[in-house]
Amino acid sequence: MAGGKKAKNMAQTAKGKAKETTGKATGNESLEAKGRAEQMKGDAKQTVQKAKDTLKH
Repeated sequence: MAGGKKAKNMAQTAKGKAKETTGKATGNESLEAKGRAEQMKGDAKQTVQKAKDTLKH
């Protein structure tokens, strides 16, 4: 996987986790849901990149 894309996707997943944790701590369900969605988006992008890498080899 391209290093820059991998880092960007991992950062997005981490950012989502932080939002989810903050939402849980403050009781903000909206922020918690946004965090989960952002995590899923980052994970999905990582999966696509891994599949592309697998097909290249």
